[in-house]
Amino acid sequence: QVQLVESGGGLVQVGGSLRLSCAASGRSFRTYVMAWFRQAPGKEREFVATISRSDATTSYADSVKGRFTISRDNAKNTVYLQMNSLKPEDTFVYYCAATSPRVPLPVRSSEYTYWGQGTQVTVSS
Repeated sequence: QVQLVESGGGLVQVGGSLRLSCAASGRSFRTYVMAWFRQAPGKEREFVATISRSDATTSYADSVKGRFTISRDNAKNTVYLQMNSLKPEDTFVYYCAATSPRVPLPVRSSEYTYWGQGTQVTVSS
């Protein structure tokens, strides 16, 4: 089992940057595929980015491709989401997730077992 704690959210102006962090407990962090999702009130959780166990492979939603970068540090049990060129439509609660998947890099929230509590990102215009 793993516990996830996100940090780094906040209020930023259009065009600004934020880096989200997700710290994981436990010794098995490197065995999990990690991902970021985001969710607006009353809406379904949507995929943002995912990264393989070894940091060798990543996948992004089209809406963030070229602006967001997911990375991980297995020595620190942490996954990051660097968000650049932020837009008002990036305003969501962002969640970190972990799984031991049946497919290489799952993009559906149902494929993920463990979730953090979320961190709010607000982009003001």
